[in-house]
Amino acid sequence: MSASPRPVVPATTIKPIRHEGPLDLRHLIEWLAHDAVISPDEARRTIARCAQAESRQPPLVRLANVAMSRQSDGKPLDLEMLSQWLAGRAGLSYLRIDPLKVDVGKVADTMSAAYAERHKVLPVQVTPAEVVVATAEPFLTDWIGEVERQSRRSVRRVVANPSDIQRYTAEFFALAKSVKAAQKAGGNAGGASFEQLVELGKSNKQLDANDQSVVQVVDWLWQYAFDQRASDIHLEPRRDQGVIRFRIDGVLHPAYQMPMGVMNAMVARIKLLGRMDVVEKRRPLDGRIKTRNTRGDEVEMRLSTLPTAFGEKMVMRIFDPDTAVKDLDALGFAQHDAQRWEKLVTRPHGIILVTGPTGSGKTTTLYSTLKRVATEEVNVSTVEDPIEMIEPSFNQTQVQAQLDFGFTEGLRALMRQDPDIIMVGEIRDLATAEMAVQAALTGHLV
Repeated sequence: MSASPRPVVPATTIKPIRHEGPLDLRHLIEWLAHDAVISPDEARRTIARCAQAESRQPPLVRLANVAMSRQSDGKPLDLEMLSQWLAGRAGLSYLRIDPLKVDVGKVADTMSAAYAERHKVLPVQVTPAEVVVATAEPFLTDWIGEVERQSRRSVRRVVANPSDIQRYTAEFFALAKSVKAAQKAGGNAGGASFEQLVELGKSNKQLDANDQSVVQVVDWLWQYAFDQRASDIHLEPRRDQGVIRFRIDGVLHPAYQMPMGVMNAMVARIKLLGRMDVVEKRRPLDGRIKTRNTRGDEVEMRLSTLPTAFGEKMVMRIFDPDTAVKDLDALGFAQHDAQRWEKLVTRPHGIILVTGPTGSGKTTTLYSTLKRVATEEVNVSTVEDPIEMIEPSFNQTQVQAQLDFGFTEGLRALMRQDPDIIMVGEIRDLATAEMAVQAALTGHLV
């Protein structure tokens, strides 16, 4: 994607210094003490602690791990604070790298992964006239001339967190490599759409869904989405390029542009894992996948495909157990709203309607509330389509449309199960609404 990086954090008012060469611990500690960021005593203690153990970590990371105290307020100096201070020392702007704002393809075209790792730099924005390069070594400048010659653009440096530079250098270049390998394996295969032209001399080779490059790209997609706390992943086919977008906090953000041949192979790979019909592309399909996030927790994804003019569009709804079931106090309610909600859900009977757009937190609110009220003294039952997350503290029932078992039938059956609290996933028709009201009038909390 093409977008400017997140606005740069203004550099501090610390007077820049002239220095050449790589960063070293002693200089950094002396500068911190000189700028009154740390006290002289803290500087001496830090030098002594660092001298006790050798480390290959970047100097700024080592200082962050030592957990020095800031002289002004006694708070620990973390890596983000130290990086911002270093930017002011070097007379440069500070940048918090946002991976959603970086065009990975252009980054990989600007320099090689080996070159970026060797010089501890990472391009974060490429325009026709300029390359913005994040660096963890602001006093090393011997690479600038070569990058300007190779890219035929001027270089503007910013300082970034060295851990972020190391992480995103590995991720961005690995992704670009996998996409190029997948594109090469698939030849010039594009999307099968009613606007596709048959051109002589072009390869009709289709990319295999099990190709290792495709597997790596799909794995990256999921882990990237989990890291960004996305609720939905959109794979959208276009005429020439496929677009990947993440929904984060209710808003869609472009994440990557993919060659259509690679996009089609990704969709096929995901359909295969979701036990969907890979061959069927003419009608909408639904499926499910269970995988694990970077923390090792099980995550469920609900899949949906839709035929469009340029190929199959796929949306993956992510159900992270850490997100779906939170403590009620962690939902972010204002104090007076939380008190009103507590009064509502602790009533012995009545009906409560929870409404809102997609991704607004309805499921999270309901599950967190039910978990709070589901004690051993009450019978909590749900009718859902589908069951969003398995929760052992209450009884969950799945609607089965093919068996003529809908919300109305589910509610009717639950009424004979001696329930105290009933959660209905959706009120889709008059019959379900009437049944829900009837349940509330007969002494149940719905």
